[in-house]
Amino acid sequence: MVCLGNICRSPIAEGVLQHKANLAGLQWVVDSAGTNGFHVGEAPHPLSQKVAKSNGIDISSQVSRQFIREDFKNFDLIFAMADDVLLDMKRIGIDQFDDKKTSLFLDPLYPGKHKNVPDPWYGSEDGYIEVFELINKGCDAIIQQYSTKEKL
Repeated sequence: MVCLGNICRSPIAEGVLQHKANLAGLQWVVDSAGTNGFHVGEAPHPLSQKVAKSNGIDISSQVSRQFIREDFKNFDLIFAMADDVLLDMKRIGIDQFDDKKTSLFLDPLYPGKHKNVPDPWYGSEDGYIEVFELINKGCDAIIQQYSTKEKL
């Protein structure tokens, strides 16, 4: 799960997908990162934590990290939260970028629609709630599409 700063969208996606995978008995390892590195070492945004917690998911122990080129070797699938993030991933990955492993997060939910998860960074709690709901649905679609695979 990759977004810009790894404090809003991608930590929520990591927490929700790991929670759903665990409930489904899947042995997936879910991680998140940000392409810009501005928040490395920080916890998720307080509103991301609040909205996740209100939905029964604790993401408070997550720590932001920067997306690195080796992530293309270390992970089976990599979901970008938005087009700009995907472009950054290509720039960072250089020759390691693998478009067979990479897609927009909402592609399994909205095939062929090329939709972005909005960035709630500058908005109110309502924006974080909206993003959580969208990510929650996206994670259901990912579980449905990839649950026959042994790991993510």
